[in-house]
Order: sequence, then C-alpha cells, then structure tokens
Amino acid sequence: MSVTIGIDVGTSGTKTLAIDESGKILASASSEYPCSHPRPGWSEQDPELWWTATRETLRSVLGAGAFAASDVAGVGLSGQMHGSVFLDGEGRVVRPALLWNDQRTAAECAEIEERAGGREALIRMVANRALTGFTAPKLLWVRKHEPALWEGVRQVLLPKDYIRYRLTGTYATEVSDASGTLLLDVANRRWSRELLEKLDLDPSLLPPCYESPEVSATVSAIGSEATGVPEGVRVVGGGGDQPAGAVGNGIVRQGVVSATMGTSGVVFAHSDHLGFDPQGRLQRGCHAVPGAYHVMGVVLAAGGSLQWFRNELGKAEVAHAKSLGIDPYQVLTAEAALAGPGAEGLFFLPYLTGERSPHFDPDAKGGWIGLTVRHGRPHMIRAVLEGATFAMRDSLELIRDMKVAIQQIRVSGGGARNALWKQIQADIYGADVHTINASEGPAYGAALLAQVGTGGFSTVPEACDAAIMTVESTSVDPQVKAYYDRAYKVYRGLYEHLKGSFREISALVAEGL
Repeated sequence: MSVTIGIDVGTSGTKTLAIDESGKILASASSEYPCSHPRPGWSEQDPELWWTATRETLRSVLGAGAFAASDVAGVGLSGQMHGSVFLDGEGRVVRPALLWNDQRTAAECAEIEERAGGREALIRMVANRALTGFTAPKLLWVRKHEPALWEGVRQVLLPKDYIRYRLTGTYATEVSDASGTLLLDVANRRWSRELLEKLDLDPSLLPPCYESPEVSATVSAIGSEATGVPEGVRVVGGGGDQPAGAVGNGIVRQGVVSATMGTSGVVFAHSDHLGFDPQGRLQRGCHAVPGAYHVMGVVLAAGGSLQWFRNELGKAEVAHAKSLGIDPYQVLTAEAALAGPGAEGLFFLPYLTGERSPHFDPDAKGGWIGLTVRHGRPHMIRAVLEGATFAMRDSLELIRDMKVAIQQIRVSGGGARNALWKQIQADIYGADVHTINASEGPAYGAALLAQVGTGGFSTVPEACDAAIMTVESTSVDPQVKAYYDRAYKVYRGLYEHLKGSFREISALVAEGL
C-alpha cells in the first residue's frame, strides 16, 4: 500500500487525513484552536498552536490502525493563505502570526502601490493589487511599527510552510501559496526581485519556491520523533488552502468552478492562461496544477458569519444541541427554514472582518438591514445564509464578466453539507450546484498532490480523474431564482449606500473616547 497524508492548517483548526493510491480515505483527525483579535480588525495566531494540532492529528491518523507507518510514502501540506510567520536566525517565532483576515495594513497597501509605480504597474508585476490580507503589507507593517523586532527577523514563512519547517527542518514554499504573498512574479512562477527591490525587502527572507506536487524536503529525525511519521518520508510542495481545496474538488480544468463556503467563502476557477485585469478585481495566482493558473474571489466571513451567530447569539441552542449529540448548525438551519426565501425583506451584510472581493474594503461592516417587528430569529438566520451567498455571487458575476468559462459549479465546505444552504446557493447563483464524493477539501487535495509527487499518478488531473466524481446535484427553482435576482440588486446597492458610514465608524473606533 502506498499511503499519502494531507495536512491542512486552517484558521480554526488543523485537519489531517491519509489516503491510499486510489484516493480512498483511510483515516482522518481534526484539532481546533483559537484565534486572537487584540484590536478591532486585527487577527493573530500563535504558530505553536498549529504544530501542536499537527502532532496530535498525525499521531491519531497513524494510530487508527488502517495502515502501517511504513506504508507512508509522502506528505502534502495545505493551509490558510497570506499569513506571516516571522522567524529569527535560530528559526524561533518572534511574534504571533498575522493572518489572512487581519485588516491593519491599509496604509502599507497604499505604500506598496506607490512604490510599485501605481496599481496597474503592480498588477503587471505580481498579477494582483495590494490587499490588506496579503503577506507583503504585513512585512511592511512589522518593519514600521515593530522595528526592534524586525531587526531580528531572518525568515518569513506562510502557515503551512512553518509546519514543513517543523516537520523537515527545511525552509520552502510552493507557487500557489506564494501567489498570495504579493511578492511572486506569478506569470513566471518565481519571486519578484523587481518588487522586492522596490520595497527594500531582502530576498533571503523568502524560502525557495517549488511546484505543488514537487518534493521539497523529507521528514527529519526530529520531525519523526514528534509526529510518528517515519524519517525520510518525502514532503511535497502542497498548496494554499484554496488551490489545494480546488484539487480536492477536481477543479483542475477550465469550465469547472468551485464555491467553497468555509470560514471564508471562495469562488475558484481554473485557467490555462494568467490573463490580465488592470483593475485587479479578482485574485489571480498559480494553480497547484503545474503550468496552470487560477482566478478567485474571496468573501472574508461567509461561513464565518454563521459561525459568529452560533457562538455569540446561539449559545443556548448550541449547548442544547450538543447535549443531544446534534450538530448545532443543523439546529440553526432548521430554524432558518421556517422563514421563506428573502426572509421577508431582511438582508444581512457579511462584512464582519471587512471585505475583499469585490469591494476591497477593510472598513466594511456587517449587519442586518430591513429589521421590523415582524422579524424573528428564523428570519435573522436565513438572512445570514442568504447574505453570505449573495456575497459569493459577487465574485461569480465577476468571473462571468471576465469571460472565464463556467460549465459546472461544485459546492463544498459547510454550505455543501446542508440541504437548505445548497438550495439557497443554487437559487442565488442561478445554476444547478453539484457535490462530489470527496468532502475533505484542502487536506484531501494535499494528499492527492503527495500521490503525484511520489509517483502514484503522473499528473494532478489524472489523480483527480481517478479519485473524484460528482454524486449529487441541487436544481435551481426558477421562481425563487427570479425573486433572488431582484433581491440581489437591492443587496448590491446596500454597500454603496453605506460605505461612507463604514469609514466614519472605523474612525470613531480608532479615536475612542
């Protein structure tokens, strides 16, 4: 048996799974951890939490009895994109990592575009505009606001690549995750020395860059002792959570698009060509498929909006559901089903941590609009589901406008595990949505990439063809679709009316009493 392991270092937890050479999942395990928000709009995490969760889940998967440790041929890594892990010359973490949904770097984004010679010039260099979530502005922020600490920084890693370092002792990354740093020459799949020079950043801060299925390192003796993975096992490049998740969903050819409703929401399309959009309306990067590219839109708090509702406004229901052994989300969505489409005129803006696509606005705020005494909890929950899906449609419409082929939409994440939310997605997207036989997302994609890198398959599409197939479809209700089309126009106008107020609210918060 040739077993490969996929590890996904997420924002709220790490998932690890093992598959055989046919793509069958043999064992899986998850471990959760918290995220820190020391100030409004800030988001940080201690990388040691990731390593602890990785050790725990690896030992759980290896101890499940489904295979022998000696069967493990390779490991693939995936993880939350854009985060920044700052290491000193001894490889020690010097501060908590700044995450993808951290919004403190608006001034640094403006500085990057100015140094690059303008937004269009920046996009020509690295395929993307400067966004607060990206890695490069985080480096500039630390350099400016924590200069003493910055003096000791010798290496900057992405979250999954920190796990690679702990597992192998090697500094490395790969092109799909590196695309989200704003420091990669995406067209040529290498670090942009031109932009690094303009930003006065030493190239030695960044690790060597590989293709996603390419072997980047092997498990060290220290990594083996910590995790149980045999020393010498090959570790492939892997992928950022979205490109790796796309592999796990079979999004490896043009025409198939994924809509993933996790903490963030992502609409992701494969493209054989990079293309150029001077406005930078969607995020572009290298795909985890060698030689291919991707285009994606990101909603920062899609499923995260429902998670927030569960944690802050559904505590009693969550406790009751857990006492009965029921998924709390099923309780909430069952309540939402009591309200009809449109929640009787109640809208929800899911901008709880600012927004990326299509507004690129760190000051954007969330909230319900249209509340009346008629509305109750079912309407509020349904509006959350619909608002997150409307936000996803924003990105889908941009992909359509850019003439990227859409022949099939595959849904995954929490939004694909619930019949009501799948129906809402089909009706708001205006297209049938499909689920596949694999639902493990990035960890599964990382394991498939490891199968390719260790010789189980010759190409990434070949691996996906062997392991992935659609199993269920949810059809559009034409009458509900027509209603949502009208409601979507209202939804789109709400941000435009409120964006000035959002900025004023942020200023008030910054000023304090």
